[in-house]
Amino acid sequence: MSYSDDELREYFERPENRRRSGKDPSQGDDIRPRTPVGRYWFNRLKDREKAAAASIVSWTALVVLAGTLGLGGYFLTLLDEIPPTREIENPEFQLATVAYTADGQELQRYAYQNRSWATYEDISPHVINALWATEDHRFYDHWGIDMQGLLIAVPVSILKGDPRGASTITQQLARNLYNTRIGRRVTVERKLKEMVTAVQLERRYTKEEIMEMYLNTVDFGYPAFGIESAARMYFGKQPRDLTLLESATLVGMLQGTSLYHPVNNPENARKRRNVVLSQMERRGVIEPGTAAALADEPVETSFRSEAITRSLAPYFAEYVRRELEAWGERSGYDIYEDGLIVYTTLDSRLQKMAATAVDSVATCLQAVADYEWSEKGDDEMVWSLNMCDYLRFEDSSWSELYKENPSLIRNIQVDTERYQAMRRLGMDRSEIFQLLDANEAYMDSLKAAKHRLEAGFVAMDPQTGYVKAWVGGREITRDWYDHVAIARRQPGSTFKPFVYTAAIDNGWSPYYQLPDDSVKYVDPITEVEWNPTNFTEISGRMMTLREALAHSVNTVTAQLMLEVGPSQVAFYAKRMGIDTPLAEVPALALGTSDVTLLDMTQAYSTFANGGLRYEPTVISRIEDRQGNILFEANTPPREALSEVTAYTMTDMLRAVIREGSGIRIVAGEYQLGQYDLAGKTGTTQDAADTWFMMIHPDLVMGSWVGFNDPRFRFRTNYWGQGARTALHVVGTFFRDAAAEDSLFVTKASRFPAPSVYGAPESYFSPASLDSLAAPPDSVDTSNGSERRRRVGW
Repeated sequence: MSYSDDELREYFERPENRRRSGKDPSQGDDIRPRTPVGRYWFNRLKDREKAAAASIVSWTALVVLAGTLGLGGYFLTLLDEIPPTREIENPEFQLATVAYTADGQELQRYAYQNRSWATYEDISPHVINALWATEDHRFYDHWGIDMQGLLIAVPVSILKGDPRGASTITQQLARNLYNTRIGRRVTVERKLKEMVTAVQLERRYTKEEIMEMYLNTVDFGYPAFGIESAARMYFGKQPRDLTLLESATLVGMLQGTSLYHPVNNPENARKRRNVVLSQMERRGVIEPGTAAALADEPVETSFRSEAITRSLAPYFAEYVRRELEAWGERSGYDIYEDGLIVYTTLDSRLQKMAATAVDSVATCLQAVADYEWSEKGDDEMVWSLNMCDYLRFEDSSWSELYKENPSLIRNIQVDTERYQAMRRLGMDRSEIFQLLDANEAYMDSLKAAKHRLEAGFVAMDPQTGYVKAWVGGREITRDWYDHVAIARRQPGSTFKPFVYTAAIDNGWSPYYQLPDDSVKYVDPITEVEWNPTNFTEISGRMMTLREALAHSVNTVTAQLMLEVGPSQVAFYAKRMGIDTPLAEVPALALGTSDVTLLDMTQAYSTFANGGLRYEPTVISRIEDRQGNILFEANTPPREALSEVTAYTMTDMLRAVIREGSGIRIVAGEYQLGQYDLAGKTGTTQDAADTWFMMIHPDLVMGSWVGFNDPRFRFRTNYWGQGARTALHVVGTFFRDAAAEDSLFVTKASRFPAPSVYGAPESYFSPASLDSLAAPPDSVDTSNGSERRRRVGW
């Protein structure tokens, strides 16, 4: 084909002609597509409409492919944050370590998240049905992602700008199991992680297993993690026993554990519970009309806090926790995550008796102290010989103590952290005192803490060292200071048996005599003079060691100490179980070095066990969650004393109970003379500490009663004695234990006697029991208004 000169000139001079590429000058308009894809399909199909359709399909496929590749690339960036297959197949759960008493009662749980596992079969069907009906009614139909729900939720989320909703139970489980990887922030990224993980979970687990894992990992409000903890904490039962209403209440909490808390917000919890019931009715898992019929039912709980302060033995539980932590560090276990099972030595029945004894006796003695330091009190006179008679008085100001000691209030203010903080700020002393005095609420609180009488009690099995009861104080919420294992106080006369033990073991006879006469000793190095006196007057007569110990005669004990030597006495005390530092000076004989109640009880158990020393044991066995034994207590005893020495001392301590300062146990209000008992009372200077130790072949007991601050004490000498304070704690406990028909202690039990000794059956004959004299102050106190003169003991 050829073009004329005019046609060529027109083509090059007019641009619009050049734009019509592909046009044949001899033909009409050019119909070929302009895009490469369009021209490609036009050249292949030779049809403009078909080429246009093919182009649209191609562009759509290209966009889809690009989106798929982009999304795939995005998912690749999330791979490091999505749980790997190994974690999906073997998820790790934080499980609480549960400690039990020796008789099978739950003592305490130790956990970051208080969770114990409940199998699917152990969960009430009401819980299962309430959960899927409310949270994910297509749970049994989807494969981890509810596409129908997602299609509804996505537009709503876009409109609201909040990517929530449509999370299946499986997605929620993914978040519970792998919250550090998936996160909890409300973002599209988190949703995608959830979805991918949920699909993997569905591939590897059955619906029942997913439901079980979900209910064991979900938070029901601190500190209840999982259905087992929630059922026990809110309703005091196992998950299998939850009723329809209880199940609906717990499932309702999942929308907001604080807002729908059944204890703190019962009305909100009731409304939410009714929503759950309506959903269950809607899905056909309960009969029509059930939700309406139950709508007005109140939310009833049996709330039991898992806090250690609510344990039946909180001080003991705290001591066990410290022991477990130390064992875990040595053995490579985390007691807060590994779900261990711990069996302790405590007996819940004896523990309740001990707690009751401490509470009842300390309450009455608190009233005594409050009365004595009120305006009605007196230094020499007692109002009643019955401690509980004082409960009628309400004055707890201790005004007379502050009158006798004007500087005391300033001294206790100086000891406070608030005073020390003000001093560090450069404030003047007088300015600080003025501010503290003006703060009445603070001063009342400070005084109340100082006036509060405290007590400690512990009981051990002497034949094993197993601790059976432990009361570290009157109320742990007021005072965490454990008066069994932590508090160190002077033991007073309860330390004397170590002096006599050192003597007996080195050849002294129980019938060796010393004069009850004044003692004067001057330390050759310090030139400090020591001249101890008796609580009662010095008699001047000769006394056997047995008699002197029975009646707690200080002068005889002091002379014996000088003969035996302080270092020898300290040696025997440590050998028997006293682990605290002891000052090896003559005054040690009268209990001037601080000890713990637990150490004293261990040492006295050596007497009861024929000279064998067992370490106090609080944990008998530890198992992992599969029941494999990880630890079992099997500490052999050590021979601390010869059998002859131990029994000789035990027999001398029998005299304390049968004729000495502990006679109230057998001849007073307790009437326990048919039991083989021995013991010792103790009181320190100014009655700051009062003690009583008592041993029986089946049980060894120790009690301390006093004030945390030694500057506070009983006012009269009558009440400031171990024989009238701590003895009552032990006596009340043992009387209650003895009432259980030989379950804990028996009348037939006898201390192990060497062959050279005869059995002490004469002690327990009817004639011997009838001859026991009542304490001199066991008189009728029915006339409570009558004031009586002080009776020394």
